Amino acid sequence: MRKAQSKNIVILTGAGISVESGIRSFRDNDGFWDQYDQQAVATPNGFRKDPQRVLNFYNLARKKLVDFEPNAAHIALAKLQQEYNGNVTIITQNVDDLHERNTGSEVIHMHGELRSGLCNSCNHRWLEEYEQTLEDECENCGKKTCRPDVVWFNEVPYHMEKIKKIMDTVDVFVAIGTSGEVYPAAGFAATAQLQKAKTIEINLNPSFNRSFSQVIKGPATEIVPLWVEKMLEENKLFG
Repeated sequence: MRKAQSKNIVILTGAGISVESGIRSFRDNDGFWDQYDQQAVATPNGFRKDPQRVLNFYNLARKKLVDFEPNAAHIALAKLQQEYNGNVTIITQNVDDLHERNTGSEVIHMHGELRSGLCNSCNHRWLEEYEQTLEDECENCGKKTCRPDVVWFNEVPYHMEKIKKIMDTVDVFVAIGTSGEVYPAAGFAATAQLQKAKTIEINLNPSFNRSFSQVIKGPATEIVPLWVEKMLEENKLFG
């Protein structure tokens, strides 16, 4: 029997995959984010109006990251990326580092990273492990225009050209724990369908996105490891 070619798998993850590690999303009514006005701490205008408030918010969020650990879903996706005989691209809308922490995963952070700093003047980036202040000087240009390296509402997500090229060759597209409401990520499944790719949604509560050929309902920590083992087994037989 002729073996099939290994497929190009693209995985998009959203807040739902990190919720099971204890990180609440913007949409949760009882989480860390719910204590703050999104317009005040997650928009360019909010930063212009009160930069200290914004820095305080992200300093606290960055500090709290150490309280959380990668869960079974993060670990399973890392295993798929490492063991699959083909290309596995992980794109995340999350700004946490749970995908790559102690897993070796390579991840495209389309909405930026909490543990990264950005200079508004020269776009220089650096690993940010401490508290940012208004007096911080960019190590590249020397200006006091440092900010969190996250994509705020009304800003363009990162790496879109790279993501477009990856989506041009996708064979299997999987969305995990994402609401399907935030563009441009919400349009990835439709793009995958145009490429004749198989489209799968894994979600605790399925989204209203109708571009998925298969919807699997359940916790990511339970469903994702099972799905990964299935993909690896098929890969051994036909990859």
